Amino acid sequence: MVSGVDEAGRGPLAGPVVAAAVILPKDSFIQGVNDSKKLSEKQRDILFEKIKKTALAFSIQVVDNSVIDKINILQATFLAMKKAVENLAVKPDMILVDGNHKIPDINISQTAIVGGDAKSACIACSSILAKVTRDNIMRAYAQQYPQYNFEQHKGYGTKKHIESIMKFGPCPIHRKTFAPVKDFI
Repeated sequence: MVSGVDEAGRGPLAGPVVAAAVILPKDSFIQGVNDSKKLSEKQRDILFEKIKKTALAFSIQVVDNSVIDKINILQATFLAMKKAVENLAVKPDMILVDGNHKIPDINISQTAIVGGDAKSACIACSSILAKVTRDNIMRAYAQQYPQYNFEQHKGYGTKKHIESIMKFGPCPIHRKTFAPVKDFI
């Protein structure tokens, strides 16, 4: 059994990092699956449900901004990925990880694949699950903190987002160790 693993949310100034792990049935094919960044929001939302129905196992894990600030974004990403793999209902024999780093402290054979979300269906599925989950979290935060417009930029450092931080200061979901947020604390 092979599990793909990917994350969403390493670069934003606010919110969590989310990782997903997906094991697909052998010879399965889900029409339209691709790197989540190459799909529209509507396409991702439709595929999110199809992936959950098709997968032999999947796990989605969230590591919030307070943990990111304590252990740094790379370690928080590894933590989310490790938790995603460990919480699969089926234990994989092999993990395909998107990117150039293997997940530390996990006793399963792994291969890191740069651009893996465009090369492996199980990584692409993980990418979609992680992205949709994170976007939904950020939309919920937009209700709680409407002045930051999280529903639009999902916490990324857009001009409008940085202007909001300058005007209102950081809110509780901002990553306090990230520039330029740390300049306003």
